Amino acid sequence: MARHRTLSIDDLWALQRVGGLALSPDGAQAVCSVGSYSMEDNKGTSALWLLSTFGGEPRRLTQAGEKDGQPAWSPTGERIAFIARREQQGKKDDTPQLYVIAPDGGEARRVSDFAPGVDAFKWFPDGKRIAFVSWVWPDARGSAAQAKRHQAFKDRKETAYVTSEAQYRYWDRNLPMGRVAHVLVLDVESGRVRDLFEGSGYQLQRDDPDAHSFDISPDGRHIAFAFDPAPEKRLDNCKSLAEVAVRSGRIEVIAQDKAWDFEAPRYSPDGKRIAFLASHQGKRHTMPDHAAVLQRGVDAPVKQQVLSAAWDHAVNAPIRWSADGDALFFTAEDQGRCHLWRFDVATRTAAVVAQGGWVQGFDVAGDVVVTAADAMDHPARVHVHRAGIDGTTDAPQRLERFNDDLLKPIRLGRYEDVRLKGAQGDEIQAWVIYPPGFDPKKKYPLLHSIHGGPHAAAGDTFHYRWNTHVFAAQGYVVACVNYHGSSGFGYGFLDSITHRWGELELQDVEATTDLMLKAPYIDRGRVFATGGSYGGYMVAWMNGHVKPGRYQAYVCHAGCFDWTAMFSDDAYTWHAKELGAWYWDDPAKVNSQSPHAFAKNMKTPTLVIHGALDFRVPDQQGLAYYNTLKARGVDSRLVWFPDENHWILKPRNSKLWYSEFFGWLSSHDKK
Repeated sequence: MARHRTLSIDDLWALQRVGGLALSPDGAQAVCSVGSYSMEDNKGTSALWLLSTFGGEPRRLTQAGEKDGQPAWSPTGERIAFIARREQQGKKDDTPQLYVIAPDGGEARRVSDFAPGVDAFKWFPDGKRIAFVSWVWPDARGSAAQAKRHQAFKDRKETAYVTSEAQYRYWDRNLPMGRVAHVLVLDVESGRVRDLFEGSGYQLQRDDPDAHSFDISPDGRHIAFAFDPAPEKRLDNCKSLAEVAVRSGRIEVIAQDKAWDFEAPRYSPDGKRIAFLASHQGKRHTMPDHAAVLQRGVDAPVKQQVLSAAWDHAVNAPIRWSADGDALFFTAEDQGRCHLWRFDVATRTAAVVAQGGWVQGFDVAGDVVVTAADAMDHPARVHVHRAGIDGTTDAPQRLERFNDDLLKPIRLGRYEDVRLKGAQGDEIQAWVIYPPGFDPKKKYPLLHSIHGGPHAAAGDTFHYRWNTHVFAAQGYVVACVNYHGSSGFGYGFLDSITHRWGELELQDVEATTDLMLKAPYIDRGRVFATGGSYGGYMVAWMNGHVKPGRYQAYVCHAGCFDWTAMFSDDAYTWHAKELGAWYWDDPAKVNSQSPHAFAKNMKTPTLVIHGALDFRVPDQQGLAYYNTLKARGVDSRLVWFPDENHWILKPRNSKLWYSEFFGWLSSHDKK
């Protein structure tokens, strides 16, 4: 009989991580990037792999690069373009550049040499040109001028970041100083580059503009893109859609409404319509993204329509059209899972094409669909789905076995979807994950793992940073509650916590604890709560609102502690929308939702973890919380990473994170 073991932290970092999935035009092959990590070298690499959609062994396509990503097939299927930083012909890339490689192998060839670098791209339909995103100096005209400015910036001796912009940082980095995101066109053979936005004043959105930010018309004559029309760019401004004529550079705004946010445009196969995401921000800042369609041309009877408004789900980018133009493909969450859906444009009805788990990525070519999807009990796997003429889809076929050998000897505990009554008498959902070899006759500690957001979800997904099976392998019964405010349970549920953060969420966490404590296998004296981001906010909130002794210890990772001091974050313009007031207009209302205002009640031991590069929840939040606990004489411990952001991404740091996490819980576990 084979020996089994439990999932370890080293196992997590030994797993291959699938991303960047793309189908060939004929649907016969898929390419994906596969990431791997070295605990010894403390870094990751990624390479491109080819997968036949008819089965067979995957084949590694790229060998020489360290981080090859974002692959995309040329329209003829003869080449695959990707982004990498390599050394070729004696020149080492200073910034990410575009490379192309034939799918039958050979050496990849660098096709761009643009000093500011390449962030994202799409092929033109002719296969001769590529449109790409780059952060450029808007007053520098031409590639030579951009290269000169880039070199001057590299050579500068000053280190200050100077700006007058309202939006100047995002997530874990300052936005490139003095630069904006443009769409440029590359001639693949000659390497010539032309900036389509040069001198226009237009720029792409500033929060990670990617390949979903723009699209190329089927005839290659136009590019549609999303942009912020406001003079002062802000993260929460409503975006509009515009179209640039590739030959002339003339730009025309095609969809604009001060109450609606538009993004992620996608041309229909015949080029007569553009699908996009639309959110009615004028009604409420929490309004979901809906699927919408814009009719092109002056003779269009209806300019634009929001198609999925009656469907109570938020639509995720990207949107893809079916080959016949009758339907849209996209992912959307539903009850703690994320599926791939086919949305019929005429009937405005949605049907599941690929069931989650959690569909992390997909692509469509003709009647072939490929997905990369994980679930709580396995990392992302790639499947092909073939559709019949009646709209039905064949049973999915697995295309790779990247992690099967590693996972074969590992025993995971079972997990289940639990429903219970939470705040306001509403039904809420929670995941419960049991230790491997669980015996209901024994006693186990309970560990809450509280998700962030708040408008996100504890999903049926394999989470590397907060892996529930690694938690359960330590002997905990793990509970992950989708409290009020969580996504995927309808708009009313998501918006219910607005302007009263902490109230309903705490009732839901406590209801879950009450339910679990009724189980004979839970030890009432061994109960813990942990959370990251908004989940970190929740455990800090609990420390000020839950009677000491109910939970033996908390772990607060990147948690919000003081909503006034949180104004240093990258999303500060949202605060009044979420909390109901600016801190200077109604400090009492803001403080009523802020954990720091209840510090006098905090007595439960807490491990505080934070990264210095976290701009979403700046590290002074964690430091202030830790210092407060120390000043009050509460048992506490700090783990501060100078080189990590909102997440812990380096292998060695992650291993330390888990070690400190489990060590803290164990030290307060009254076994």
